[in-house]
Amino acid sequence: MFLGALYLLPMIILAGWAFRGPNGGFTLAQAGRLLSEGAYHTAFLTTFRTAIITTLSCALIGYPFAYLMATTSSRARTLLMAGMMIPFWTSVLARSLAWIILLGKRGILNEWLVASGLVSAPLPLLFNSLGVQIGMVHILLPFMILPIWAVLMRLDQSLPSAARSLGASPMRAFAHVVLPLSLPGLLAGCVLVFMLAVGFYITPALLGGDRDITIASLIEMVVRDLLDWPFGAMLSLSLVTLVGGVFAVGALLIGAERVTNADGRT
Repeated sequence: MFLGALYLLPMIILAGWAFRGPNGGFTLAQAGRLLSEGAYHTAFLTTFRTAIITTLSCALIGYPFAYLMATTSSRARTLLMAGMMIPFWTSVLARSLAWIILLGKRGILNEWLVASGLVSAPLPLLFNSLGVQIGMVHILLPFMILPIWAVLMRLDQSLPSAARSLGASPMRAFAHVVLPLSLPGLLAGCVLVFMLAVGFYITPALLGGDRDITIASLIEMVVRDLLDWPFGAMLSLSLVTLVGGVFAVGALLIGAERVTNADGRT
């Protein structure tokens, strides 16, 4: 009952707004508007492209970092954990604004590149998709590292040692023992980062340009500036439906137990 009141009831109200006509009756006008306008399709594609690139980038960076945390000494693990968590506790808005200082045309990074002679003019690192990706990877990276690290810490270290004692090289032991056993954590991190990236608002709004409008930014624009609550509800409902569909396809392809961690290994 608590979960129903907390999650199901707001979704029912959202669906009611999405299919509500001017006279309070049922209508498909908002759905037809969403399907017919190409600008909204572009926003959805931009959102999912950004989320996919962010998820892949976080996986490529986060897995080695988590593996290092799990296999290093306790002192080094504490330092690595502090280096990851201290920025994580900082406001998302503050971290996004910090990237403006770092990546702007007169920012710290461009000033250093120009002064060192590596480039002749400032690089366009901000107010484009590159700036959005950098900011989102920085903010969402802990959500990838922590699930992977939790699995690797529970991994029986005698298993890769046994593989190496039987003649496997360190790379083969990692590829055939460590990586398969850590897949639940990797999948959990990918799902978590993807879900958060799809609905991210602050960082794309601050670091993105006119061509990097995401669904979250579009919903904010429709509701706040245009005061079009029914269409904003339709956009929100469509985003939830698409994300749920992606989650269902992933569960169908790789197994619901790994996606939802129902096997209890992490």
